[in-house]
Amino acid sequence: MKIKRQKHAKKNLNFYKHNFRFREPYQVLLDGTFCQSALKNQIQIKEQLPKYLMGEVQLCTTHCVIKELESLGKELYGAKLIAQRFQARSCAHFQSPVSGSACLLSMVADDNSHHYFIATQDQELANKVKKRAGVPLMFIIQNTIVLDKPSPKSVAHVQALQANQLLPEHQKHNIEHLKDEQGVSQVTERGGRKRKRVGGPNPLSCMKKKQKNEPKPTTPAPERKKKKRKRKNKPSVNPTA
Repeated sequence: MKIKRQKHAKKNLNFYKHNFRFREPYQVLLDGTFCQSALKNQIQIKEQLPKYLMGEVQLCTTHCVIKELESLGKELYGAKLIAQRFQARSCAHFQSPVSGSACLLSMVADDNSHHYFIATQDQELANKVKKRAGVPLMFIIQNTIVLDKPSPKSVAHVQALQANQLLPEHQKHNIEHLKDEQGVSQVTERGGRKRKRVGGPNPLSCMKKKQKNEPKPTTPAPERKKKKRKRKNKPSVNPTA
């Protein structure tokens, strides 16, 4: 099960790497709900996330998330302690904090130029994240961390670039690879599809077949002329001798 889970994570991660230029160290923004769920399920985020993503990871949050956890009282005290261990990225709400979900959404605005992952258990926040292209979503399910598959918005974004021939060079290799897996013909550099040339008939098939065991024509041998044998005359015998 662990191997299968990492295989799916690698496939989904490669989508963002090839199409949206995600690189290590991966920056993961966590909210209070994710920290609380990790505490409840005894998940060591700092140890398990790098192993799951198979690369270097930077765990971070925002001041708004920490302020929200502090305002919720003792029930989320443990989640607040976990969040405080991570880097607090500066946001636009330092003087007037907003809710954690609103703050994280603002961090992935402008096409997610900083390449953040969003880790949350808030379903409402997750639905809003899926409406933005190029934002990987992570959550905890059945005591394990899961990287969600690319959202329809992200897939449609890549397909639109391809259709309008605006696909950057770094994405062409990934698209061609996906086409090969699906059995679709490759696209040439000029943008057209390869056409099969119509060839003529096989010249060998046009040749007449040789008839087997065909008797060879025989020519009559020339008649030999019989030589006439000359008869020699016997000498006459003289009776008087």
